[in-house]
Amino acid sequence: MTSQEQTSRGLPPGKMPELRVMPSPSDANVYGDVFGGWIMAQVDIAGSLPATRRANGRVATIAVNSFLFKHPVFVGDLLTFYADIVKVGNTSITVNVEVYAERNRLQANIVKVTEATLTYVATGPDRKPRPVPPIETLL
Repeated sequence: MTSQEQTSRGLPPGKMPELRVMPSPSDANVYGDVFGGWIMAQVDIAGSLPATRRANGRVATIAVNSFLFKHPVFVGDLLTFYADIVKVGNTSITVNVEVYAERNRLQANIVKVTEATLTYVATGPDRKPRPVPPIETLL
């Protein structure tokens, strides 16, 4: 999807999604509303992707700092997850995640449904915290 297509469809311009997924009936209650826990799991996956790249290896979720469900998600919505690193500490990486739902895709109805901030810790093979490498070593 080009930046122009994103702008015209209501998605954030100039940003690449980390994840795109469509919930199925097994992810929802009998009324077709997608479970919040399922959305939280997808947000955790999306947030871990840039954290893993920045940590240059394994990360573990250590905190969900904030989580806001702005609108319900329905079976058939196409969800797009954007994740941006907002802070890097000695061993931790904090990531903001925004989730947009494309509804009635023929009419290009876009709704921001969720936003969250999560913190990950870089871990070594022993699964204990390790320092996040300096950015220069990743280039």
